[in-house]
Amino acid sequence: MKLMFVATFVLLVLCYLDRVDSSAYDKIVFHSRIRAKKQGELIDGAGAYTMFAPNNDAWKQLDVTARNVLVNNAQTELSNALSYHMVSKRLLTKDLKNDITLQSMYNNQGLHINHYSNGVVTVNCARIIHANQISTNGVVHVIDRVISAVGNSIKDETINMESSLLEKLDKPGHYTLFAPTNKAFKEMDNGILERIQNDKAALQALLKYHLLSSVQCSEAIMAGTNYETLEGSVIEFGCNGNSLTINGIKMILKKDIITSNGVIHLIDQVLIPNSAKQVIELVGDSQRMFGDMVSEMGLAAAMKPETEYTLLAPLNSVFTNEIMAMDQHLLKIILENHILKLKVTLNDLYNGQLLETLGGKMLRVFVYRTAVCIENSCMIRGSKEGSNGALHLMSSLIHLPQKTMFELLKADGRFTTFLWLMEKAELTEMLKQEGSYTVFAPMDYSFREMTNEDFDLLISDKNILRMFLLYHFSNGIVINEGLESGVTNMFKSIQGHHLQVLSANNSINVNSVNVKENELMAANGVIHIVRNVLYPADLPVGREDLLYVLKKLIKHIQIKFVRGYTYKEIPLTFVKRFITTRVFETVPEIQVIETEPIIKTYTKVMETNPNVDPVVVRGDHVITEFKLTEKTEKKPVVKEVVIKGEPKVTTVRRVIEIDPSVTTVKRIIGTGGGDLAEDEIRKFLDEDLSKIKKVLESELHTEEEKITKLIQGGGGEITTVTKRIRPDPHIIEGPDFSRITTSEESEKITKIIQR
Repeated sequence: MKLMFVATFVLLVLCYLDRVDSSAYDKIVFHSRIRAKKQGELIDGAGAYTMFAPNNDAWKQLDVTARNVLVNNAQTELSNALSYHMVSKRLLTKDLKNDITLQSMYNNQGLHINHYSNGVVTVNCARIIHANQISTNGVVHVIDRVISAVGNSIKDETINMESSLLEKLDKPGHYTLFAPTNKAFKEMDNGILERIQNDKAALQALLKYHLLSSVQCSEAIMAGTNYETLEGSVIEFGCNGNSLTINGIKMILKKDIITSNGVIHLIDQVLIPNSAKQVIELVGDSQRMFGDMVSEMGLAAAMKPETEYTLLAPLNSVFTNEIMAMDQHLLKIILENHILKLKVTLNDLYNGQLLETLGGKMLRVFVYRTAVCIENSCMIRGSKEGSNGALHLMSSLIHLPQKTMFELLKADGRFTTFLWLMEKAELTEMLKQEGSYTVFAPMDYSFREMTNEDFDLLISDKNILRMFLLYHFSNGIVINEGLESGVTNMFKSIQGHHLQVLSANNSINVNSVNVKENELMAANGVIHIVRNVLYPADLPVGREDLLYVLKKLIKHIQIKFVRGYTYKEIPLTFVKRFITTRVFETVPEIQVIETEPIIKTYTKVMETNPNVDPVVVRGDHVITEFKLTEKTEKKPVVKEVVIKGEPKVTTVRRVIEIDPSVTTVKRIIGTGGGDLAEDEIRKFLDEDLSKIKKVLESELHTEEEKITKLIQGGGGEITTVTKRIRPDPHIIEGPDFSRITTSEESEKITKIIQR
């Protein structure tokens, strides 16, 4: 085996000389010989080395600028590059463990090794395509590209990252970062970008969604492989020609940027995880019609970002022309029943759970062995969880049942015989009461061969009739979509024996009887329509007459006959009995009583000894009277009389209006004759009265005030001033008419002023 000097020379120089122009050829040959001489001095003789040698295609792929640097600076750059491809010990691929770092012969700079589970081995993300080429003093591994010295940490190679995440990326480790360009962020929807930036949890989720906790070089990535991100969800890699795709989108601009703690792939789009999305943003292409209709109906705008919701999104195929032609108001109600008022993930659901919709309705949850269903619709794989809610893909539109099983069967018109037998067996309440039942209801066609005598025999013994009917009932709600296809399921009937139910070809068979029609969902159960009466194959009959009747009804099995066999009585503990009582309540009656106003007068007499100077006016006595009237009115208030139940309580409101009281102020002036001037009269009326002694004769409030000022003077002139006061009306309430009192009081004050 030749020395490694020869291998190095051949692989790195001679294999490419015929591919370049003459000037480059001369330079490479010349400098390679110089380098070979030094390299020979280094490795000729004892020792062991490992060489990672790029092949011909690797030189072709080398960037023109980088290649020119190597050619023009062979003494330094080319020498350093060759040294960086070498390790001063022999290492076979079995020694190249995953995530180890080797010291190269160029300033001990690191070479990062990744050994993947699919057998791919890379050095600084260059794939080893021919391994373990052993020489006398080492080993050569042929790689598919020229490797360059690693840069700094991922932190130093990226920008626009949150500080806490940058600290993580600055520490030793093994990461893969899918780094969006600045242009990618600018092309994002401004509303979405602003919302994520203002939501710390959403921002953390977005950043972590771009990070893997392992080094994934592009050469090792296989199409169809899923990788879990630091955010917790996965991203899927694929191929589009010679390019890699992420989640089905071609977006990688530059790959395999090596750093001291991982690798960076430059992408031209921002990856947004579901956990950073609003619930309405979780709607995918397969549910696009549902999302568009929710927006058009204004329901999306009504969903607040700070409130949690769950979308039950049917597939696009569900919205047929018939559905789209429905009344818009009715369609909005249907859509509201596909939006829950809280966030419910798949793991939160359990059998019998009730979920409240945006429209205020309650939906039932049915959990089967291989399916989770809500009412008549079952979930399809692909549930998503967002920042403020969750989305579940549904197989069909959810129909919220409003009627009981009894109402559905009666309205259908094909089950009159079955309902009549249920009534005779006193089991009708089962079809009406609250609960969760599955009923295999035989149509009238099933009883076509029965005569009146046969019916009389069948209903003659309630225990026999109940046994016969209750075999058609099972506890719980079983719908076709919830059953595992091709598997026979055993359900215990309320009668006690098992029903064998098989789901196949979008229909079910019960005891080999085919159920072709779709089930009828009811508020208290589900109805499967059968054309044959059911009977347990392992239950014998002990009477010949009964056997004769049952053979008319049941022809798909052979009924056993055991003479004298009797049926055990079935306790009807599952039938709820209701006692109804009627309560009659007197309707409240309102009466308005209006009465004529009652006038009451109360008088207080107040005597005083006023200090008034006598005034003597000569002339004839003249009597002058002034009348001043003041009225104060308020709207009368009408009270109610309420008569309700026993004991009777009557509330009477009476409005009492009182005629205005009369207040008379008299002033008598004795004169020797002559008239008294008007201004003098006013002067006397305005005189200050002091030292008035009040004599209270009644505790009643003032209603009428009467003041008489009597002034005697020389000529004997009398002046009378009258003031009328109309008090506010008062309201008197009380159930007892005998206790009705008035709050009106009159106060009559007479002031006599004598000269």
